[in-house]
Amino acid sequence: MRPRTKSGVLWGLVGALTFLALTQGYVLLVGPLPLSLLVRLGVAVVLGVVVASAAYVTEYRVARKGRT
Repeated sequence: MRPRTKSGVLWGLVGALTFLALTQGYVLLVGPLPLSLLVRLGVAVVLGVVVASAAYVTEYRVARKGRT
């Protein structure tokens, strides 16, 4: 796997896990969410794909401008 691809995938994983951690914290501190666990997992997957895509594109643009 190319470093740029790996970086994008890892950022996507960070975004998805952050969302899941925040929802779990909400459930523990405030109360139940109106979303089921499967819906939250689906949102986390979609969020992870969006973050991974954004990181992949942004890293190329930043590297091209020499701001690494």
